[in-house]
Amino acid sequence: MLDIDEMGHDEIHKVLQNVGFGHLGYIHEGKPYVMPMHYYLEDSDIYLFTTKGMKTHDIDVNPEVCLQVEKVDDPLHWSSVIVTGQAEQLTEQPDIDHARQFIQKQNPTLSPAINRTWIDAWGREEVVVIYRIHPREMSGRTTDGVSSQ
Repeated sequence: MLDIDEMGHDEIHKVLQNVGFGHLGYIHEGKPYVMPMHYYLEDSDIYLFTTKGMKTHDIDVNPEVCLQVEKVDDPLHWSSVIVTGQAEQLTEQPDIDHARQFIQKQNPTLSPAINRTWIDAWGREEVVVIYRIHPREMSGRTTDGVSSQ
């Protein structure tokens, strides 16, 4: 039997800092929906850089979100973090400029958000949206392949 341990704040922060990719949960048409998502951690805030579409519509309607992040080395060595909080769309230009500069330092191409996504013969306009998640709760579990049995 594998021992699974609760992670402390510093361990959780380290996973969030090092991974940068997770699964964003939100409500779509009254049902839970999960989407893969790049994120950017600055201090205790999590930034999401995306383009306007279904996800942004749904988050604007209900800003309560959940971000799940994992680091899996193999089935016996992994860490998983859950962050819940409220996503706030940045609307003030100084906040947008700060976040975009911070994000672009880590991801100069702003990919995959800035890519052509075809939804019909005409494609769609790329309108950038940046959210800041203020974590309300963070939890994490990890295992190092050791069993106390």
